[in-house]
Amino acid sequence: MSDEREKDYAHYSYWLETSDDDLTPRARLSGTVDADVAILGAGFSGLWTAYYLQRSAPGLRITIVEAEIAGFGASGRNGGWCFSGFPVSLRELARRFGVDTARRVERAMRDTVDEIARVCSAEGISAQLVCGGALRLARGAHQLPTIRAAFDMARELSLEDGYELLDAAQTADRIRVTDALGALFVRHAASVHPGRLVRGLARVVEKRGATIYERSRVTRIESRPAALVTAGGNERAKTVVLAGEAYMTRLAPLRRQLLPLYSHIVLTEPLSDAKWDEIGWRNRECVSSSVLSVDYLNRTADGRVLFGSRGEPYHLGSRIDDRFDHPAHVRVELRRLLDEWFPTLARTAITHAWGGLVGMPRDWMPAVWLDRQTGIATARGYTGQGVATSNLAGRVLSDLITGDESPLLDLPFVGHLSPAWEPEPLRWLAVRYIQQAFARLDRRAQRTGRAPTGRTLAERLGRH
Repeated sequence: MSDEREKDYAHYSYWLETSDDDLTPRARLSGTVDADVAILGAGFSGLWTAYYLQRSAPGLRITIVEAEIAGFGASGRNGGWCFSGFPVSLRELARRFGVDTARRVERAMRDTVDEIARVCSAEGISAQLVCGGALRLARGAHQLPTIRAAFDMARELSLEDGYELLDAAQTADRIRVTDALGALFVRHAASVHPGRLVRGLARVVEKRGATIYERSRVTRIESRPAALVTAGGNERAKTVVLAGEAYMTRLAPLRRQLLPLYSHIVLTEPLSDAKWDEIGWRNRECVSSSVLSVDYLNRTADGRVLFGSRGEPYHLGSRIDDRFDHPAHVRVELRRLLDEWFPTLARTAITHAWGGLVGMPRDWMPAVWLDRQTGIATARGYTGQGVATSNLAGRVLSDLITGDESPLLDLPFVGHLSPAWEPEPLRWLAVRYIQQAFARLDRRAQRTGRAPTGRTLAERLGRH
């Protein structure tokens, strides 16, 4: 029996393990198959695109070609944030595209959270979705200017109805975390079980007539006519959708379009009621703080604490390997941070740890486009905020492919082309510099009590 057949997909994340679905792979692509739309990737982007195409044009023949199983990548390994935040900040959107565009993006993202909840209800997807909002904490005085600036920007754009600035007492009423002096509450956010969402969505599009081929890694993309080529067969179509996010960097023409960065998560055992009484967190808000190196937390439906952060450094040549999913030093650091946030959890067991890839475009801006001459379309570049953004991207792709008129087609990421990342080894040198500089700036801010200035080279290069 081959190694592929022996692969334990439940081992890749708690979300897949508890997805309440049979993870046995579907059939491989074999021979030559023709379709109207062929999609690379059975994650959120590909599945949402298929779902909305089926609603708009029920007669389309849709196939999805997946290298492993549905939800294997970021869709089944993320932090469970269904969040209205866009990969590019409101301030940066306003700077690049103007205030009206920034408002439209924000409102579209708010609607997206509601749309995902609507689909879960309508399609019977039991994704454990709870619309409790999100909290961006200021852990120390040096983080207060960041959350205040974010609120001021929302108010400047007349979007303050979606936000609330909390003081230390109001924050503690929601969640008790060491050194929390305040928080920015974001109303349009939900905690979700992404494994149940992605696997449920796969079943829905299959039931509606789409065919999903698994363990069928695409080795080449062709155009005129458009096709996806695998070791076992070819998928020809009028339109080919590239929706493999960071994994698409394995294909030579796309190697410099995204940067595959690892993010890692640890998960506790279920906490007792007494522990939850100490911590609070009764509304299951998504939680983060205001550090450059990124941390994100969630409370699962079965009462566990999830703690995630960017950990494993970028690998030369955009290398992707299962061995990078479980670095021991990252697990130790995440355990330390968890105990620092919640000293009461010092003796609580960690039952799960995993890693996954984030796809980073050079300018942080997602890209959704269709080239009608070649028949190639894509949705990519979510910088770790893809649970909600991928739904919006799927709706946009559906409108582009069917030719439906939609106000979504005026959003700034539609037709956008990010600049390519630098060739190696310049790419490795630049990214490693930014990663290390962000960590140093966070440590300095914590030590001195002064926020980063925003003027350092690393902050300017990583501005989003």
